[in-house]
Amino acid sequence: MKILIFGASGRVGEILSAAARANGHELLTPSHAECDMERPASVGEYVLCHDMVSLVVNCAAISQVESCQENPLRAHVVNAMSPAAMALACRHTGARFIHLSTDYVLDGRRPGLKQTHARCKPVNIYGMSKVEAERQVTENNAEALILRVSWVCGNPHKPSFVEHVLAQALRGEKLFAAADQDSLPTHAQDIARVILSPQLEGVSGVLQVTSCGEPMTRYSGARIALEHACMVGALSQMPHVEPQRVCNMDRFRAPRPAHTAMDNGDLLALGVSMPDARVCIDRAVDDYLRYIRG
Repeated sequence: MKILIFGASGRVGEILSAAARANGHELLTPSHAECDMERPASVGEYVLCHDMVSLVVNCAAISQVESCQENPLRAHVVNAMSPAAMALACRHTGARFIHLSTDYVLDGRRPGLKQTHARCKPVNIYGMSKVEAERQVTENNAEALILRVSWVCGNPHKPSFVEHVLAQALRGEKLFAAADQDSLPTHAQDIARVILSPQLEGVSGVLQVTSCGEPMTRYSGARIALEHACMVGALSQMPHVEPQRVCNMDRFRAPRPAHTAMDNGDLLALGVSMPDARVCIDRAVDDYLRYIRG
């Protein structure tokens, strides 16, 4: 199968590209120079000019929350208008379209696992741009599949909070983590596996792709990562992690939703398995340790 992947150099796109090649698929992975995500018309034209592609996957986005907050127009163009153009172009070529969204589209006011139909009322520009993408993609292509993912980890080249806290611990630095924001981690390899899964053929709408288990904070996730690092001998003793409130963390200048853990029951019902959240973090730690050891 010939697959076109936007954002192939990103945290998920890189892992997806490797998995697709390993499965014998032919890939198109345009760079920014070849296809500028800030020009939706050119993005749509790129899809139309490659009408032999069977599957188009959009992993591209401005995902840095602060960057979106500082430049809302750019966030809207890249995160919403370009995916909408992809979806419309795929409707014309007949290619299947899969778009990656985020748990940050959710309201996040109440604790607990959120169903697919849960209220979408984002608290920041990033979430707003992504929920607008969901709306426009669906309007432009009723056959499109939207995958909401959360707290993506497992790509050592593109560190997430799991890899960051482990790297800091290995350097002996002071550790801090938010204790008042919860969700569930998702391993990039699991996202790639879901995208390439035959069980999703013909499925459209929104699916929530995340690990299983109860919601966890970044603080608890950091402790799980460090406990596993101690267990495998990477750390001699369990370091202290200082819990913090999101509003007191200087690097978080934009608001964050408090409770965005998603229920993945619809995905499991299709016969696609997902690991427990602790297993997801343990794998990410193992992947990172292998990477830094060469």
